[in-house]
Amino acid sequence: MTSAQLKNTIRRLRFDRSMTQEELALRTGVSRQTIMSIERGKTNPSVLLALKIASALGVDVEEVFAMEGKLAPV
Repeated sequence: MTSAQLKNTIRRLRFDRSMTQEELALRTGVSRQTIMSIERGKTNPSVLLALKIASALGVDVEEVFAMEGKLAPV
């Protein structure tokens, strides 16, 4: 059974905007290492940070983050 995972398109969206990890970090108030960890799927952002990232990239949060996989059965 595959569990649900959070996938993101931060890297592609940053590249489309010629934005570095550092610039995105400064705009969202976190470290570059945090942005890197989220991009790589090692860390899940808080809801507030996910919204800040989407805003900084100028898109809706659903364009940046999506759930992949299935929820555990109840």
